[in-house]
Amino acid sequence: MAMYKELLWVFTQLPDDYIVLDTETTGLPDENGLPDIVTIGITAVRRRETAESVELKIRPQKRISEEAQAIHGITNEQAAEFESFDSRWHQIAEYLKDELIVIHNASFDWPILLDHVARYGFTIPPVKGVFCSQKAAIPWTQAMNLPCSHRGPSLDTLTKVLGLEDLRVKEGRLHGAKIDSRQTASVIELMRRYGTEPED
Repeated sequence: MAMYKELLWVFTQLPDDYIVLDTETTGLPDENGLPDIVTIGITAVRRRETAESVELKIRPQKRISEEAQAIHGITNEQAAEFESFDSRWHQIAEYLKDELIVIHNASFDWPILLDHVARYGFTIPPVKGVFCSQKAAIPWTQAMNLPCSHRGPSLDTLTKVLGLEDLRVKEGRLHGAKIDSRQTASVIELMRRYGTEPED
C-alpha cells in the first residue's frame, strides 16, 4: 500500500493534535442559499490517536430535504426537538479554538459553518487553519486509479482501499457527523503512516 507514498507527503506534515469536523445538513446549496446544519460531529485527535468524539444536534430553520433524510436518517420531526445553533455555539467554539480543523469536504462544510456563525452574530475563534483531506488525497487516489470525483475520493472509497473498519455499517450505512469525523481521523492517520513507511 506504500505505492506512490510520496503523494501522501502532505498527510505526514499534519500536527499530532488536531480537530476533525463533519456536518449533516438539510440538503445542498440552492437558490435560497446554503443549507442548515442538523448535526455537527467533532473528533479530537491527540498524539495521532482519537481522544474524544461528540455529536451536537442543531435545530434547523430550513426543512430537511427527502434526499438529505435518506443520507442521514434524521426527520424534520426529530430535528424540531434539537437545540438551536446559538445555544450550542460556545461548546463548538471551544473545540475549534487554536486548533487545525480537518474536514473531508471542507469547501462544503466550512462555508456552511461560517454562514451560521455570521447569521447569529458570532465570530469564529482563532484557528490554525482548515485542511481538506478529500482534496489532499486526490493525487494519490488518481495515481492508484481509484474512484475519484472532482471533489476528491469519498470517505467510503478511502475506508475500503485502506482496509479500515467501516463505522457506518453499524448504523445501517447512514451517514452521521460523529461517525464520519471519527472515520476521517482513522483514514488520515493511516495515510500518514503509509506516507512515512519505508519502501518494500
